Amino acid sequence: MLPNVLGNLSVQLELFIISHNLIFGEIPSGIGNLISMIHLWMHGNKFTGTIPSDIGNLQKLQRLFLHNNKLSAMLPITLGNLSLVSDMHFENNRLQGTIPSSIGKCKNLNLLNLSQNNLSGPIPKQLFAISTLSISLNLAQNFLIGSLPSEVGNLVHLAELDISKNKLSGEIPSSLSSCTSLEYLHMEGNSFQGVIPTSLSSSRGIQVIDLSRNKLSGQIPNFLDKLSLMNLNLSFNDFEGEVPTKGVFANASTISIVGNKRLCGGISKLKLPRCVTKENKKMKWHLAIKILISMVCVILVVTTMSFFIFYWHKNRKKENTSRSYLRKSLLKVSHQMLLKATGGFSLANLIGVGSFGSVYKGILGEEGSIVAVKVLNLQRRGASRSFFSECETLKNICHRNLVKIITSCSSVDFHGNDFKALVYEFMPNGNLENWLHNLETDFGQVEIQNLNLLQRINIAIDVACALDYLHHCCPMLVVHCDLKPSNILFDNDMTAHVGDFGLAKFLLEQTDLKQSSSIGIRGTIGYTPPGNNNLLKFSFANICLPTFNIILMGLYYL
Repeated sequence: MLPNVLGNLSVQLELFIISHNLIFGEIPSGIGNLISMIHLWMHGNKFTGTIPSDIGNLQKLQRLFLHNNKLSAMLPITLGNLSLVSDMHFENNRLQGTIPSSIGKCKNLNLLNLSQNNLSGPIPKQLFAISTLSISLNLAQNFLIGSLPSEVGNLVHLAELDISKNKLSGEIPSSLSSCTSLEYLHMEGNSFQGVIPTSLSSSRGIQVIDLSRNKLSGQIPNFLDKLSLMNLNLSFNDFEGEVPTKGVFANASTISIVGNKRLCGGISKLKLPRCVTKENKKMKWHLAIKILISMVCVILVVTTMSFFIFYWHKNRKKENTSRSYLRKSLLKVSHQMLLKATGGFSLANLIGVGSFGSVYKGILGEEGSIVAVKVLNLQRRGASRSFFSECETLKNICHRNLVKIITSCSSVDFHGNDFKALVYEFMPNGNLENWLHNLETDFGQVEIQNLNLLQRINIAIDVACALDYLHHCCPMLVVHCDLKPSNILFDNDMTAHVGDFGLAKFLLEQTDLKQSSSIGIRGTIGYTPPGNNNLLKFSFANICLPTFNIILMGLYYL
């Protein structure tokens, strides 16, 4: 702590610098006796309590640094007696109350920083009467209320104004344009309303404007693209209309407009919708009528074709089911063989990550067969149950539209930990989710393209055939329980295969509705069917094909 005898030092003392130490306690009140003080630097310590009111006796003081402490209570009104002070730093303390209007008497002040405190009340107009403020006025991160006074235009030499993260409201005053030297304007995190005043078009020297997280509305004014802005943040407001494309708006990295849901246009990298004019609306209406008529005609043709294609696939399915899935003995593999086949389960061979494990691409055996190895994460709850469920399911089913299992491995790794894996036939064309949504992925090197209408119909039929087999033609009824686009895989010929039977459930044909209800809710959120027990025997092939094709055609044109 500083001793109370501090005020007994020589009145000739001009410099008192004790910054960046571990001094705590209160600032001695006798400090006001050092009337010749020019520089008082006490920042970066742990001072608590109040700022002594007799600090106003230091009328020769030019720089006052009290920031980065734990000072509390109110700012003394005697600060207005420091008529020669040029820099005052009070940021990062716990100061409370209002900003004293007496600070407006500091006619030589160049910089005032009161940020990161608990100050409240309105901003006093007297602050904007200090015409010498030229470096910065920083009132950020407090609890100030009210509007920004129009007197802010008196600060014609001010370079930085930061009033962010307060509770200020009202409109942005047009007099702000009178601050002709302004370079940095931060007003984010308040409740300012209305439009951006056009008078700001005269602020030719401004470089940074941040108006984010307010309640501003209207169109983004075109004059902003003519300013020398290096960064513009208008995010999370209520702006609408077309976004300019010139000036700062020509570079997506220098602007932020997220959170404004009614904007359109702009450069392509912003990924905003096109702006709709009255002429465009009329053209779209005529186009919609033409598309509707075309869709009705095409639907009739496609519906007829779908019936024939579906029954053709169904006949092919009956021929395939007669072949035994276990026509040859399973290949025996060990943990070491799978480790070698996948390059030590390296990330370079990782092609997918699921709920219970990861899938790797591997080259197995002397023949160099390409396979997919699913390694179960036994630390996950339900992973072992998923392994046995998938083994039990895949050993009892065989169909051209189901992913074929080559073998399985239940062993231990080099550390003595349990190791379980499944080896499948490799599907080189990825899954349906990537094809539908054109997702970017780090796992594969497949070049994803859009699916045409015929491909979509064939995929739907393949999946329908697979489910029809599972629900009606198996020795025991199988419910997949997790059918979704990411579990539908494609071989070289783009034939769809249903995979991932980790959540599958066997049901006897005579199972009644009460017994089937024991399945519970299974599957992925967003793909789980409604809670109707009759759906346990639901087959995709039983969907009314005309209705299905109407939906399919609608998705195609979208």
